Amino acid sequence: MPQPDLTSFKALSFDCYGTLIDWTTGQVSDLAPFLDLLPSDHPWRDPANPLLPVKHFYAHSEHLSATQPTLPYNSNLAESLRLLAAEAGIDPSQIPPQTLEQISTGPGRWPAFPDTVDGLRRLGRYYKLIILSNVDEANIARAIAGPLGGTPFDAVYTAERIGSYKPSLRNFEYLFDSVQRDFGVKTGNNGGELLHVARSLPADHVPAKEIGLRSVWIARGGDKPEGYDLGGDYEKLKAEGKLGFEWVFQTIGEFADEVERQFAEKERAAAKE
Repeated sequence: MPQPDLTSFKALSFDCYGTLIDWTTGQVSDLAPFLDLLPSDHPWRDPANPLLPVKHFYAHSEHLSATQPTLPYNSNLAESLRLLAAEAGIDPSQIPPQTLEQISTGPGRWPAFPDTVDGLRRLGRYYKLIILSNVDEANIARAIAGPLGGTPFDAVYTAERIGSYKPSLRNFEYLFDSVQRDFGVKTGNNGGELLHVARSLPADHVPAKEIGLRSVWIARGGDKPEGYDLGGDYEKLKAEGKLGFEWVFQTIGEFADEVERQFAEKERAAAKE
């Protein structure tokens, strides 16, 4: 079945962590020093289920995002680790300062997916590139300069700047207002020129549908139950009618391939006229 037209958009807004950067691998790595504080038989240290402590950590982080929306993400991460320690029965004061520092600065150095940097380079030939992220300003700046290969994003809008975290519609309203003001990009379903590109279903695609923002799902295996991890329960959200994305790709690289194909086809058609 042919893909819907991608050549009418002027800008792409990206979720960063989980979409461009391998959030899960980064979290597993950064939680390892903390897990060493736990007894060897603790269920969170089960090598067969490395995502279990990440899921508990993420639950604390989400709660803080909702209840303390102006708390910068680096502070959110450090406090989430303290809450995780308390949940495990460990005095948070026993966490070494370097472990707290490592978790709070993680988003600035977690690895990009192998397809990300080249995919962004190719997409940048056709669109303005914008980040809409829940991460703080310092971490996202380090990520762009480092793991994201210095990609020249045209704008970066963070939760720290906006004062709230996705999935709040406030973040998407800020995105709409900013791209219209800064780039003259129309937003909304009726003639909208902005396309949102994201992995997370609850944080990005559910609010995108609510606010009328067309979107691309970078599934990264999340279309199968074994790949849901922190990206949301696809079947459940689909059954509830909460998803409205029109395109599905597994990677940014595959998305860039289709964009290049469509623009090349459009150019060939124009040359024949």
